[in-house]
Amino acid sequence: MEQITFRGKQIAFFDNQVESHDLPIVFIHGFLEDSRLWDEWLPLLPARRYIRVDLPGSGSSELLENMNIEIMADAVAAVVEHLGLQRLILTGHSMGGYVALAFAEKWGDKLAGLCLFHSHPFADSEEKKESRLKAIDFIHKNGHVIYVRQTIPQLFIYDFSKGYQSEVNRLIHNAVHFNPEGIIAALNVMRNRRDRSDVLRNIQCPVLMLIGKHDTAVPLDISMAMTTLPSQGIIHVFPTVGHMGMFSASRETAKAFREFLSVI
Repeated sequence: MEQITFRGKQIAFFDNQVESHDLPIVFIHGFLEDSRLWDEWLPLLPARRYIRVDLPGSGSSELLENMNIEIMADAVAAVVEHLGLQRLILTGHSMGGYVALAFAEKWGDKLAGLCLFHSHPFADSEEKKESRLKAIDFIHKNGHVIYVRQTIPQLFIYDFSKGYQSEVNRLIHNAVHFNPEGIIAALNVMRNRRDRSDVLRNIQCPVLMLIGKHDTAVPLDISMAMTTLPSQGIIHVFPTVGHMGMFSASRETAKAFREFLSVI
């Protein structure tokens, strides 16, 4: 794992440093996750250069002051600049997709492709904003460990949470070691982010949208509402998947991603 200094804090990332004539791919994890999210999924993809960033306040990256989605995107951009990447493919899971769209808004000219992996461009509804405040209050009262243990299994649909218990346990094990202030900050970041439908509507590169039919974090109606926005959209809906398709449909999502790479 490597680190750079951004706004006086350490931002961690993995770079496999594979030499390839193909474009590098930058991966951004979601909420209660870090760069280890992709460990078992990446071997299903072609051999090429992959960079995985720990967002501020997650994994081995330090929490930034006054954080918002734009600052998170700036942190990713700082890693991109540090590595000298002029052109890349960007992939974001869940909250990572929100960050990816904020990146695209500023540095869209760098993107040859964008993948929204169980994510979307819309702002939180009032109901969702309220649920994030309740989550913050719960963490303050009960601690982040209980919150993590309750939240992560819900990202898998019920039968799959039993079938993929090792993955659930590993995600929980990783997240309980996060700074609880980082978890609270991420909840506020997501709650306060603005709608970026315009970014997706005006983006100039192909956009892959990987959608779980049973995703409770990003309901199907929200996912489908974004599919008409990009002019070069590629849509895959997985009928037995919740919010964690890289585990519950690893081969199917990897196949869709490989096909996406072949057209860029």
